[in-house]
Amino acid sequence: MPAVMLAPEAAPLVLDPSDEAPAKARRYLTDRFRELGHADDFVGRLVVTELVTNSYKHVGVGHIIVRVFPDVREPLTVIEVWDESTTLPIVQDEDGDAESGRGLLLMAQLVHDWGVRPLNEEGKITWARCAR
Repeated sequence: MPAVMLAPEAAPLVLDPSDEAPAKARRYLTDRFRELGHADDFVGRLVVTELVTNSYKHVGVGHIIVRVFPDVREPLTVIEVWDESTTLPIVQDEDGDAESGRGLLLMAQLVHDWGVRPLNEEGKITWARCAR
């Protein structure tokens, strides 16, 4: 039976909720994608920017934690963002006159799948799986 090579588990990124958080999350994601051998991080950067921005804009307190790791069952990469809010994100209907609110709608079109996992302790994890 052939050996399976798994990428080492990287330390998660812990962010303060601020307007600097999305840029820091993008740099972390780019580094993780490089470690995982992914040539293109465009969708991943878009996803992590949207999820972290939603966390700091709609929660605003506590830390935001980002993890990026390979899905061991499929050739996909998982992006997870944890925050302390129990409020679930909502994909809004397309509105050509709206000045914001399109991020999740766009992200949902670009990823394999995504969702939210409420936590018993506190908060939630919003995740997305992207093609490698």
